Amino acid sequence: QVQLVESGGGLVQAGGSLRLSCAASGRRFSTYVMGWFRQAPGKEREFVAAITRSGSSTEYTESVKGRFTISRDNAKNTVYLQMNILKPEDTAVYYCAAGVSWYPTPRPSGSYDYWGQGTQVTVSS
Repeated sequence: QVQLVESGGGLVQAGGSLRLSCAASGRRFSTYVMGWFRQAPGKEREFVAAITRSGSSTEYTESVKGRFTISRDNAKNTVYLQMNILKPEDTAVYYCAAGVSWYPTPRPSGSYDYWGQGTQVTVSS
């Protein structure tokens, strides 16, 4: 079992930055692939970014490439999402998730076994 708790969301103006954190319980954090997803009102949950167990590889959805950076600190059992140049369309509830497999792709939500409660990110224009 892994419990995930997100933090760092809030209200920010367009062009601003936020850093989300996701703290995981348990001693096996380094064995999990970690991902970030988001869900805007009236829309389906979508993949944002993922990172391998060691942090050596990352993957992003096209709309956030060059603006968002996912990272992890296995010593602190924490994964981060640095979000820069935020846009109003980034407004959503952001969720972190833990899964066991990177292959064939870390993008489907079904690849993840554990989810946090989410943190709201609101970007004003």
